Amino acid sequence: MTALTAAVDEPEDYSARHLSVLEGLEAVRKRPGMYIGSTDSRGLTHCMWEIIDNSVDEALGGFCTRIDVVLHGDGSVEVRDNGRGIPVDAEPRSGLPGVELVMTKLHAGGKFGSGSYNASGGLHGVGASVVNALSGRLDVEIDRQGRTHAMSFRRGIPGGFDGAGPDAPFTAGSGVEEVRRVAKKVTGTRIRFWPDRQIFLKDADIARESLLDRARQTAFLIPGLSIAVRDERFPEEGTYEEEFRFDGGIGEFCTYLAPDEAVNDVLRIQGSGQFTETVPVLDDQGHMTPTDVDRRLEVDIALRWGTGYETTARSFVNVIATPKGGTHMTGFERALVRVVNDQLRASKLLKDKDDPVTKEDVLEGLTAVVNVRLPEPQFEGQTKEILGTSAASRIVSQVVGKDLRAFLASTRRGEKQQARAVLDKVVNAAKARIAARQQRETQRRKNALESSALPAKLVDCRSEGLDRSELFIVEGDSALGTAKLARDSEFQALLPIRGKILNVQKSSVSDMLKNSECAAILQVIGAGSGRTFDLDAARYGRVILMADADVDGAHIRCLLLTLFYRYMRPMLEAGRVYAAVPPLHRIELTNVRKKRGAKPEDRYIYTYTDSELQRRLLELEKKQMTWKEPVQRYKGLGEMDADQLAETTMDPRHRTLRRIRVEHAEEAAKVFDLLMGNEVAPRREFISQGAQELDVSRIDT
Repeated sequence: MTALTAAVDEPEDYSARHLSVLEGLEAVRKRPGMYIGSTDSRGLTHCMWEIIDNSVDEALGGFCTRIDVVLHGDGSVEVRDNGRGIPVDAEPRSGLPGVELVMTKLHAGGKFGSGSYNASGGLHGVGASVVNALSGRLDVEIDRQGRTHAMSFRRGIPGGFDGAGPDAPFTAGSGVEEVRRVAKKVTGTRIRFWPDRQIFLKDADIARESLLDRARQTAFLIPGLSIAVRDERFPEEGTYEEEFRFDGGIGEFCTYLAPDEAVNDVLRIQGSGQFTETVPVLDDQGHMTPTDVDRRLEVDIALRWGTGYETTARSFVNVIATPKGGTHMTGFERALVRVVNDQLRASKLLKDKDDPVTKEDVLEGLTAVVNVRLPEPQFEGQTKEILGTSAASRIVSQVVGKDLRAFLASTRRGEKQQARAVLDKVVNAAKARIAARQQRETQRRKNALESSALPAKLVDCRSEGLDRSELFIVEGDSALGTAKLARDSEFQALLPIRGKILNVQKSSVSDMLKNSECAAILQVIGAGSGRTFDLDAARYGRVILMADADVDGAHIRCLLLTLFYRYMRPMLEAGRVYAAVPPLHRIELTNVRKKRGAKPEDRYIYTYTDSELQRRLLELEKKQMTWKEPVQRYKGLGEMDADQLAETTMDPRHRTLRRIRVEHAEEAAKVFDLLMGNEVAPRREFISQGAQELDVSRIDT
């Protein structure tokens, strides 16, 4: 405590001698995270890509067609290209060879408006020098003018090594050495570096998959460029090699990224724009003078909408990924929302009273690759994750707005259909968002009001256990009255529905929720719907569909199963949905009382199909049994009394249930879409073919 007080009371102890100035690469080694983000695997991978990006810039300029990346077994990384090669002649102001200048001086390079690169990713001029500063050893070889030039560095200091690896004896010294002759047409650069383990964590390593993903991505962005990856780090597994080359560009990249089926073909949007930027320019006297410079920004975008819900958007500036977006993505998204809303209004898909669709609606199911190229882009930080050039927003918005409007308003036959499909998808996404919000509000009200949210027409059971509890969805109020008397109120609940519910296969989520019968079923089951459905929250162990044994009853069961399939599929997958099997006929025997030991209920025999009825009558006739004519045929559940309904359909000891299963989801989806979807022609063809096999005598008229 005393020492601390003395230090505070004597400010003269803090003087100019306590200040320090970090010169050159010393600052990089002192604060590496400022330049590469971290000193773990992520930072090491960033160093590798700083070197690779220099080769990529050569490819962007049209000087390089191949890049090789080798991960050596000793932990070093080597990058080779067939570009022009780093200059080796002396730089006039410093007198240093060009390769030594870019490897040892921060903010030195050919990407500061000197005309060497029209567009590049390494605009800060610190990439190679930062990697050099953080390497225990870095070797560079350059093929230029018929000779191979070589130079080595240790932690940013030029010199020579007497042996292999970073631990070999080192002698400091400047200069480039000519090591051999090559053909004059042969040019390129080879850089191999060993990460300095004084800087990087011991377990820092380069993940092969991340390298392959970005190599593939870069090959997509530069058509015709070959990028080969070779991994020699695991000799027990053998050498891993893979090469990427894509001539289709970002259009092919967009198709590769898409996770779903396409709604429209890949739309390619290309254009450019001019802007003026004030930048400091080095004059002949070595002074930095603010100067207005005309810039050109080129826009290249590929996009398509799919049937899914996820958004996959990748953005790039001069082939450098900008995972956090920036001004180019802001302009892209702004143009999408503006143009889509305008076209929806023009095509009357959105009424004047309707709210405009949002960005989330437009981006749903979208896969897009946004790539812009411009000289000296302004990034936020050395990691280049966000583009900050303000003019990019305006230019990208203009280019996208023009081409997208032309596509959505196209009158060409193919494009018109695809444009309408895109607009319909956006409108449906907006409706689903609104319906989901309404459903959340309904759910909140339900949580607040508890049981008051349950429909009044629900006849609940006393038991809350899932093992025995059953919910009967009953067709009609007449059947409900009989079912109330026939049920076991301890574990059997009843929910009546009026006739045929909404066909949800060709209706939106919003329409489904507005339908009182569908909403009642969802509320009674109590487990949500769609992607939010929670099987564990279901209030009943079984759901049993109880409809008449006729054509209308079959139709009602189909509609109910469509609702379960689309919005409560886990119930089907768990085998918790059943169909009751009510009888179609009742045979009343007239001479059964004469038999010894006969019970009153033995007077009746129930059959469930016409063929079963005929078979049983023949059996009875052979046994010389007589029955009351005519045989009773049930037109509906309401014709049974409570004892008959309980005995045949509801009593677990005597009833028959059909469990509804979804064994093959894709085939089931096709059948549901065929029978209940919007496409009329395939359904008409199905009915026409089935009509030839129909037994007309079985139609209930």
